[in-house]
Amino acid sequence: MLSQEKAAPGREAMVRKIHVGRRQLRLDDVTYRALLQRVTGRVSSTVCSVQQLHDVLAEMKRLGFKATAPNHKPWVRKVYALWKEMKPLLRGDGSKEALRAFVERCVSVSAPEFLDEPQGRKVIEALKAWKSRMETRNG
Repeated sequence: MLSQEKAAPGREAMVRKIHVGRRQLRLDDVTYRALLQRVTGRVSSTVCSVQQLHDVLAEMKRLGFKATAPNHKPWVRKVYALWKEMKPLLRGDGSKEALRAFVERCVSVSAPEFLDEPQGRKVIEALKAWKSRMETRNG
């Protein structure tokens, strides 16, 4: 597999979700690896492509895995709240992709969900400063 595929955004989160599904479905190691082999032809999630990981998750859901929404950390919620407040002031559409690009430029993390607390604080302060500058210009 290409190293680009291993570094694909969200890949690690999918692998974690598969392991949550494994625990929820109470699959022992042999049964889990048999499922991987049946769905992907591989016996480890670490060597699966992103599409294969999607296929494994789909199969786990078919078997009864109920994925729950992640419990976002307070700083992630704050980043999204600030972005929502800023949306009317932005020149563009204020999309999630635009927010991800801002976070990437600010702290080299691909999405707000992957921020740790210090990175989250840095992004929050940068958003507050940007919002303040826009409000000063507009009013």
